[in-house]
Amino acid sequence: MIALRRSSTPNVPILSTIQGWKHGFESPFKAEVYFCSTRRFTDLKWGTKNPVMVRDAEFGPVRLRAFGTYTVRITDPARFLREIVGTDGHFTVDEISNQLRNLIVSRFASVVGTANIPVLDMAGNYDQFSQFIHGRIGGEFGAYGLELTKLLVENISLPPEVERALDKRSSMGIVGNLDAYLKYQSAEAVANGANNPGGGGGISDAMSMGLGLAVGQQMSDSLRKAPATAPAPTAAPAPPPLPGGTQYYVGVNGQPTGPFTLSALRQEQAAGRLSADSLVWAEGMDGWTAASKVAELAPLFRSAGPPPLPGG
Repeated sequence: MIALRRSSTPNVPILSTIQGWKHGFESPFKAEVYFCSTRRFTDLKWGTKNPVMVRDAEFGPVRLRAFGTYTVRITDPARFLREIVGTDGHFTVDEISNQLRNLIVSRFASVVGTANIPVLDMAGNYDQFSQFIHGRIGGEFGAYGLELTKLLVENISLPPEVERALDKRSSMGIVGNLDAYLKYQSAEAVANGANNPGGGGGISDAMSMGLGLAVGQQMSDSLRKAPATAPAPTAAPAPPPLPGGTQYYVGVNGQPTGPFTLSALRQEQAAGRLSADSLVWAEGMDGWTAASKVAELAPLFRSAGPPPLPGG
């Protein structure tokens, strides 16, 4: 990327040499020329050293790894020399690649953590991730006199144990109805055993017997469960109240009793089991009410006596 060449600058070669006798006949004025390659440096690698922890809507907390490539070139040699090279006489891409890779990984973690994209949908968003990361760190590369011309996300992966669990889940999805699949496998095993009665010996007979027992058990379970699936008989609706006026319920010791007709309530009042403060309720009433405050029951609690005299 950078190469250094030192050269002397004698304006008058012979006189400059003579005048430099104090310095071993060498001119004290030196010039250093740095050559910067402005070509694109391609196929530079980046990747996460440690997994990035993110929260997925379907799987919960998961750890992700990612890797890819990027391309850079020098656009401002003077700034690049001041910020990166310094006095190094020979500078290569490898000496700055670690710093550039750390920048990319840091911004990748921020983008993935805030994207809210499900893990299973990330494969369809590699281009968007690449564009987001490129936009986030393009200015930071420019501070070093570099231009990030291209950045690619090649893969985002889960830990091996999580990938194995996903493979099992995918296998179950492909099989579909597991019960039907097991029945099919059992039928195939029975058919193969019947076509080859002498090939398996005792093992084949044992397998056939086991499959027969399994089928018999399944039929027994089906018959045992059949009555449970029958609809339960519905209870007959309660008959309507007999004609004879409103029927009241009376609260006794916190429990409703009744229902009582008006004549039955007269007997309860005469027996001392119904007082003016007893709570009663009938259909159509908003709530439990003292018996003396119910218009139909209020006459039961009025003291009997002669009517007032005329003119009194």
